[in-house]
Amino acid sequence: MSIWVRITDFVSATAIPAFSAVIEAVRTLFEGDPETRRRVAFSVAMIALSAKMAKADGVVMQSEVDAFKEIFDIPDEHADQVSMLYNLAKQDVAGFDSYAAQLANLCSSQEGENCPILRDIIDGLFHIAKADNLLHSNELAFLQEVAAIFSISDAEFDRILSRHVDKGASDPYRILGLKHGVEYSDARAVYMDLVREHHPDNFLARGLPMEFMKISTDRMAAINDAWHSVEADLKRL
Repeated sequence: MSIWVRITDFVSATAIPAFSAVIEAVRTLFEGDPETRRRVAFSVAMIALSAKMAKADGVVMQSEVDAFKEIFDIPDEHADQVSMLYNLAKQDVAGFDSYAAQLANLCSSQEGENCPILRDIIDGLFHIAKADNLLHSNELAFLQEVAAIFSISDAEFDRILSRHVDKGASDPYRILGLKHGVEYSDARAVYMDLVREHHPDNFLARGLPMEFMKISTDRMAAINDAWHSVEADLKRL
């Protein structure tokens, strides 16, 4: 069943006075169905944190809304319910930090402390933040704070950042988490581990919605592009 049907059912069945109550509503409504709860929680998180981040630089740009819609390929018949959640998140006076902490708690209760879904959310938020071809300092601060709440290490955040923002010639190494001077065999082993970890099949295996596959395919493309650059560099040595 489409995640948008689930979102519509969720909105229709739940009285949500403020977005800060959404996570508990998701936990309660889908208590007996952990896979659906995971998919709905991920989708609602992307809606909420996208809305909060779009305001981080003081103005919601059309390009950011368009990027949101690029990740969220929303059928017309479900657009009103998604828009309601998006607008509710923008208007909610509760800080995003409280909501992010609730989400991290929900995720860790299902997946354990190292919850890969939280990295997927950060990846999706970067896609939206860079939609206007400028990562605003307030947006970066927002992403760093959310990542800290999600217990994503500085090194992991730097690798995610490098996939989305060009920081110079060292980027391919940063994306793969490699240092210059690494042996080819060691570099290839790291690359193969990343391919296994981030393959789109794993995205679906985590129970995440097919509608968000772009996050995973973009990530895999960045890893492959980085490896092609690193491989060529190492073979020249």
